[in-house]
Amino acid sequence: MTTTTTEVLDHWIGGATHAGTGARTGPVYDPAKGVVTKQVRLASAADVDAAVRSAQEGFAAWSQVSLAKRQQVLFAFRELLSARREELARILTSEHGKVLSDAGGEIARGLEVVEFACGAAAHLKGEYSVNVSTGVDVYSVVQPLGVVGVISPFNFPAMVPLWFFPLAIAAGNAVVLKPSEKDPSAANWMAELLREAGLPDGVFNVVHGDKEAVDALLTHPDVAAISFVGSTPIARHVYETATSHGKRVQALGGAKNHMLVLPDADLDLVADAAVNAGFGSAGERCMAISVVLAVDTIADELVAKVRERMSGLRTGDGRRGCDMGPLITGEHRDKVASYLDVAVGDGADLVVDGRGVEPDGDPGGFWLGPTLLDRVPTSSKAYADEIFGPVLSVVRVSGYEEGLGIINASPYGNGTAIFTNDGGAVRRFQLEVTAGMIGVNVPIPVPVAHYSFGGWKASLFGDAKAYGPHGLAFYTQEKAVTSRWLDPSHGGLNLGFPEHD
Repeated sequence: MTTTTTEVLDHWIGGATHAGTGARTGPVYDPAKGVVTKQVRLASAADVDAAVRSAQEGFAAWSQVSLAKRQQVLFAFRELLSARREELARILTSEHGKVLSDAGGEIARGLEVVEFACGAAAHLKGEYSVNVSTGVDVYSVVQPLGVVGVISPFNFPAMVPLWFFPLAIAAGNAVVLKPSEKDPSAANWMAELLREAGLPDGVFNVVHGDKEAVDALLTHPDVAAISFVGSTPIARHVYETATSHGKRVQALGGAKNHMLVLPDADLDLVADAAVNAGFGSAGERCMAISVVLAVDTIADELVAKVRERMSGLRTGDGRRGCDMGPLITGEHRDKVASYLDVAVGDGADLVVDGRGVEPDGDPGGFWLGPTLLDRVPTSSKAYADEIFGPVLSVVRVSGYEEGLGIINASPYGNGTAIFTNDGGAVRRFQLEVTAGMIGVNVPIPVPVAHYSFGGWKASLFGDAKAYGPHGLAFYTQEKAVTSRWLDPSHGGLNLGFPEHD
């Protein structure tokens, strides 16, 4: 591997770049070229503490700012982000590797949450009950938490932070974002945009780093809450560590999403959906369809249609109009590719081998083409593990009941889909399946911003999903006030237990 520049990306603390005290750095690659394009600073615990202190100062003032003013800042941020989305897309492609069109889609979905946050004032209302007892009123007040930490993954370096920080800021909190050290530049870019939109210094801070920075956030006594997206083992660690230190936590974990295909489904629609959902973003997304459960009677035809569509996909540099880009690092590429031999060793058929892809890009890039496995046994690690790459597995089932049983036996419960024209089967499926997000002839059922995103079982730790009503509730706390204004003409002592009359 070669390095094309000596640029070092700093943290963002108190409205400005901040080198910090940590001496360590990490490499940031252009995955399509296989070269290091910059170094990113890795925060020490002292750097995290500096960011939290800055956020505390920012919170003290921002929490007192009117809802109207907060809304104006978020509207300005929304306009800036929309106008400059192509600039951000190029940053995403250069560090993650996803194709430009996919990067643009990521930003568009993030913008949905920003727009929801612009209207957050309508949801930050308490309730009021008059005369619940004679002369007594009860009402609720919604207030922010304080300093909140956001820990985001490499696969969506813009969208996932946008799921969280706009709502946290709208509710009056201050934020410390720890993005993935693999593709960190989008975080600083958004921080500068927030400053341009009028957000006061200290309300949004960025610390780069690895486990040292994460653990410093999870245990910091002045961080009130943690939002996390990543793999299930890390989500469990985040949840257990942060809650043991008294924090509110939403930790979204991994997935193994299934698509159940019944015999009456439109197989051309299914094949298109399977390819789009399996290989978009090189399969590096927690809502990717990685398993197609095909009923035996249509499985051969479906596999043939999927294979035909895969033959027309162009893998290469995301800046060249290709369909699919590289994986994030060479190490991750090799790990994903290793599952192919595991699957074949367990009896699966390797229908399309992505290891032989000829990319439209630099030969040093981290390439693995779209891969199709058929007849994958559910006992194989290639089935059970979250591979997080462009590997689509077909598992053949006898019918609805067996397919549902396989999905529900999975330890994950993020998303799932059913493809059929049978309304009765759909009604059963949406009620019986143990997953948090369900698609009906929709392969990637990511909810719009005014609903909430999150799974079941080992795909979610904590009680709050991301964005939507769950997101605003997560970043606020409620007070209930019982009030009585005494009539001056009445008074006297009464030491008895209060009674409702």
